[in-house]
Amino acid sequence: MPRYLPLALVLIAAALSLAASLLLRYQLMENELWVGVCVAEPQRLSCEVRALFGWLIHFRVLSLGALGCALLAFVLPGVWGQRLAVPALLLGLPALVLYSASLAVFAVVLALLRLVRGPKTA
Repeated sequence: MPRYLPLALVLIAAALSLAASLLLRYQLMENELWVGVCVAEPQRLSCEVRALFGWLIHFRVLSLGALGCALLAFVLPGVWGQRLAVPALLLGLPALVLYSASLAVFAVVLALLRLVRGPKTA
C-alpha cells in the first residue's frame, strides 16, 4: 500500500463531507422553496429530514460530537488517536458549515493537529 494513500483517502472523505454539507445547507435548509413546501406539507420526508437537521443544529450535536472525538483523539496515544481524529474531522467540517462554527472550529483544529502529529520517538 502506498505511503500517502491513507492521507489521500482522508482528504477525499473530508472534501465529500464538506460538499455534502454545503449542498444540504444551501439546497435544503436555506432554500425558499422548501420553506413554503414544508409549511404546506410538514409530513413529507424531505421536510422531516429538514426538521431533524434543524434540531441537530439547535442542540449542537454535530459540533459536540466532533469536539468529543477530537479531545479523545488528542489524548489517546498511537494509532487509536489518529483513527479517532478522522471522525472528528468528518463531523467537524459539516458542523462548521451548518451554523455551529463556535465549537466546531476547535474540534477541526484539534483533529487536524492530531492527524499531522508524528509518532513519538523514545
